[in-house]
Amino acid sequence: MTNYITESYKELKNHVTWPTWAEAQKLTVIVAVFSVLLALAVWGIDTVFHWMVDQYFIWIKS
Repeated sequence: MTNYITESYKELKNHVTWPTWAEAQKLTVIVAVFSVLLALAVWGIDTVFHWMVDQYFIWIKS
C-alpha cells in the first residue's frame, strides 16, 4: 500500500502537466456555465414532461 501511494505521488509530481492558475480559473468558469446551462435544460425538459403528464391525466378524467 505504501508503495502504491509513493508511486502515485511521484507520478502526480513529475509526470502530470498541471494547468496554470489563470487557465484553471478559466476552465472552472467554463464548467460552471455549462453546468448551469445543463441544469436549465433538464429543468425545462422536466417542466414540459410534467405538463404533458398533467394534460394526459386531465384528458383521462374527462
